[in-house]
Amino acid sequence: MKNKIALITGATSGIGMATARLFADNGIDLVICGRRTERLGSLEKELSEKVKVHSLVFDVRNKSLVFEHINGLPEDFSEINILINNAGNAHGLDPIHLGNTEDWDAMLDINVKGLLYVSKAVLPGMLERGSGHIINIGSTAGKEVYPNGNVYCASKHAVDAINQGMRLDLNGKGIKVGAINPGMVETEFSQVRFKGDKDRAANVYKGFTPLSPEDIADIIWFAVTRPPHVNIADLTVMSLDQASSTVVNKST
Repeated sequence: MKNKIALITGATSGIGMATARLFADNGIDLVICGRRTERLGSLEKELSEKVKVHSLVFDVRNKSLVFEHINGLPEDFSEINILINNAGNAHGLDPIHLGNTEDWDAMLDINVKGLLYVSKAVLPGMLERGSGHIINIGSTAGKEVYPNGNVYCASKHAVDAINQGMRLDLNGKGIKVGAINPGMVETEFSQVRFKGDKDRAANVYKGFTPLSPEDIADIIWFAVTRPPHVNIADLTVMSLDQASSTVVNKST
């Protein structure tokens, strides 16, 4: 029996990489996407010992490259059964009147438009086959707004709305659509947000046990392995010590 094929964006670190590894462990062939060629190559080599893997190097912000690469997939990888829209970034943590417009552009282009481009490229095949599963990686920032989160929160609220709209528009087409909305996960997220300031990034996760990328990968795997009639439409997950975006127990 032919393995299912999953396309994972943002596979070069964090949740995307953990999900790729877990999928490979469970016999899912992979199309892994990201901007960092060396990391993709290393991950492809690692996972190719278990399943078939194809790498696509592109930035989800680049509409023409997204469609060129996904539409040009080799035949063995062309029938995408599972799409994990994981690529996303936060840039800066400033009050809105001091925000950097380049940071705003990056967050909206990656988190919102990039997700739309990739989905638009993958959906025709799913619609033709009458089956598929799309998991959109959102955030608790898409459920509430916190100080200085302004545009990042707006981008994740947009993901929440797109996830709901996608599920409505694809109802009856045989395609599952759902979102996983993590709280604080210890990845490179904060390093990107703080523009490489590793000390500041590390302080975000001090004093409590945050979620790990593997925690979220486990939840994604749970979602994609439910019976055909079951769809995890919208799931929010936080660590025990996190009650909201601004309430975190750091007493340890």
